[in-house]
Amino acid sequence: MPETRSGPPPRPLSRSGVFRLKPVDTSEAEQAGGLRRTMGLWQLVALSLGGLVGAGVFSLAGVVAHEDAGPGVMISFLIAIVASAAAALCYAEFAGMIPKAGSAYTYSYAALGELVGWAIGWDLLLEYTAIVAVVAIAISGYLSYLFGQMGLDLPDWMLGAPGTGAGHKVDLFAALLCLLLAFVLSRGTKESARFETVLVVVKLAIVALVIVVGAFHISGGNYTPFLPFGVGGAISGAATTFFAVYGYDAMSAAAEESAEAKKVLPRAIVISLVIAAAIYIAVCLVLLGMVKYTEIDTKSPFSSALASVGFAWLGTVVAIGAVVGITTSALANMLAVTRVWFSMSRDGLLPAWFARNHATRAVPTRVIWLVGAGSAVIAGLLPIREAADLTNIGILMAFIVVSAAVVVLRRTRPDLPRSFRTPLVPLVPLVGIAFAIWLIANLDWVTWVRFAVWMVLGLIVYACYGYRHSAERGSAGDAVPQSDPEGRTP
Repeated sequence: MPETRSGPPPRPLSRSGVFRLKPVDTSEAEQAGGLRRTMGLWQLVALSLGGLVGAGVFSLAGVVAHEDAGPGVMISFLIAIVASAAAALCYAEFAGMIPKAGSAYTYSYAALGELVGWAIGWDLLLEYTAIVAVVAIAISGYLSYLFGQMGLDLPDWMLGAPGTGAGHKVDLFAALLCLLLAFVLSRGTKESARFETVLVVVKLAIVALVIVVGAFHISGGNYTPFLPFGVGGAISGAATTFFAVYGYDAMSAAAEESAEAKKVLPRAIVISLVIAAAIYIAVCLVLLGMVKYTEIDTKSPFSSALASVGFAWLGTVVAIGAVVGITTSALANMLAVTRVWFSMSRDGLLPAWFARNHATRAVPTRVIWLVGAGSAVIAGLLPIREAADLTNIGILMAFIVVSAAVVVLRRTRPDLPRSFRTPLVPLVPLVGIAFAIWLIANLDWVTWVRFAVWMVLGLIVYACYGYRHSAERGSAGDAVPQSDPEGRTP
């Protein structure tokens, strides 16, 4: 139930330097030149499911089963879902308390300070962009399958990133899809939300069809051995499948574009995660029951699995549905990264040039096209597994920070109105933190190196630009640069 408190408004905490806090703005009023609140509950649920149910169903489940966990991929998803649910409850509390764009960046900035907020925001810029690329690669695999079914012989150079096959130079389909999504988002939030909702409905209908048909062709022998790579394989697989179960994070980044955000955002997070959890377990049971894990085609797992049990025609339908449906995941995450970037620029940590919205569409088109180009480069040149691992470490870091921030803000700002309260604090946040640390420890060392390089680059950018231009500089005792007569600051 929403909390109500009487009396004078609370005094904001005061910190300076890299520990200065972003004021907690609980207002849902639209700002001039800002984002428009146009999305209701079910559009938010659709946006969340767009991120939650995508490549994980149509591609990643097959990849992890084939390479890491075998039928134990079901355990991988269960571990990932439990970890995700603990963090989701923390996101729900923040979403109902701070209905502003930026997701984990905004939450950590308000609770833990500017440097932590910057680190998470900078982290999410790369992670969300990479997620878009991962999903685009998954779609490209199904497109290749479709063209093969039609007897079209496409040149090898355009069918995958270097190292993914003989003659592969670039994944052209994946790169072009990223640019197409940027175009859709640039048309406006309301239009993008409608597009997303339609595609999500199509996707869920096809997933339901696959589960029902596949359930009649399950062979119990395909589930043995259940853990061919041992328990360690299932745990390692969880670190990768976690990529599939945090779409609500992308949805929370659009908080500033939802009507009655305090009320509907927490509900949308919980509803979408419950639906996604049920779908993933059912999908894993059917996929691994239809085909032996060693025989899974990692480029188009479900289409090839259905073909192996005599439903080649349905495999083609699934491939078409995958192309349409997985697109929702890429769209949700591209929307998220553009809103994080927009929020950081509005706060002065990145140039304000990026925070200028289109005059009539009220969306940050400059950022949208930059993200589209960046994700196109990643999608065209990196294999899907490397790109997926790159996304996971950053999102897991964000989950750790958001979970910790709930505990901190409960102690430092118990007065704040909360339309949703994470149950069993600090137990639930600590469970989310423990799972996230556990999953991070199972990622490849190369992923750590790439993440470290990105974060060092981010600290340099913050030291050279963000710290000096922060909108909060001077509000908590910091020295403010003096302008000369011509308006220039030293």
